[in-house]
Amino acid sequence: MKPSLLITRRLPDRVLDAARARFDVTLRDRTDPLSPQELRAALRDFDVVLPTLGDRFQVDVFADVPAPRARLLANFGVGYNHIDAEAARAAGVAVTNTPGAVTDATADIALGLILMTARRLGEGERLVRSGGWEGWHPVQMLGTHVSGKRLGVIGMGRIGKAIARRCHYGFGMEVVFHNRSPVADPGMPARQVGLAEAMAADFVVVAVPGGKSTHHLIDAAALSHMQPSGIFVNISRGDVVDETALIAALQQGRIAGAGLDVYEFEPEVPAALLAMQNVTLLPHLGTACLEVRENMGMMAVENLIAWAEDRVPPNLVNP
Repeated sequence: MKPSLLITRRLPDRVLDAARARFDVTLRDRTDPLSPQELRAALRDFDVVLPTLGDRFQVDVFADVPAPRARLLANFGVGYNHIDAEAARAAGVAVTNTPGAVTDATADIALGLILMTARRLGEGERLVRSGGWEGWHPVQMLGTHVSGKRLGVIGMGRIGKAIARRCHYGFGMEVVFHNRSPVADPGMPARQVGLAEAMAADFVVVAVPGGKSTHHLIDAAALSHMQPSGIFVNISRGDVVDETALIAALQQGRIAGAGLDVYEFEPEVPAALLAMQNVTLLPHLGTACLEVRENMGMMAVENLIAWAEDRVPPNLVNP
């Protein structure tokens, strides 16, 4: 008999076909995260679960299901801060993720946000669509030049390095970065600095993992180091940034603009951000490419298959 598998959202057909070949799959064909009742049922009623962003397997869920039937949460995504990995391990539940598959796509979104915000591309498109464009003139919608500026990367992991490479080799940018541990080889000309110096760059991109250790890493104190001409970009997790502090910095003109793909209380986006023309807002598109989502899903399935074959899953995060 095949092990039972709950997939909590619709995934690309290629991934579903691969999962069904090895597991007795129950597909929850919806777009919203698991409800509190569904979270507990997932642990209680299935051998393995393939969850994703927003499916909050936190301490209280494991406390309510102290002897779960589920033995593996094969997360769809590299970020797993919605899963309390320590509580899962204590309950005998392994947790895996999908590192590597998301790197380039997420880095591309960071570059898109830099360019959209610096060159006012979103604002310009809105002007054209509204019918308000009156034609070219020399001082129309002047933005910020990107080439040759300084980039500050907060978090020099796979994604941070990919962003830095694009900016340095593509736009001739000087790169400084802040990382919680020393980075012996950033893979390109780059200088590791303290948080304050990295935040003082012309463009600041946050690429740290989510979780307790990075919650509100970018707070009012961190933002105070930015230049009035600085542009802030977040492609990591929404709660890495104190959204209230970011809004205040923007409203008071202490920074020039922001590009955001994630939000602290996603999918809620504060009205104050929606009202600002100097803020680029995307609906969490970091990995939104078919090839990338397929690769993520196939990596999750590989983790599930390893478990089914009594092998250590290749992307175990809570050994």
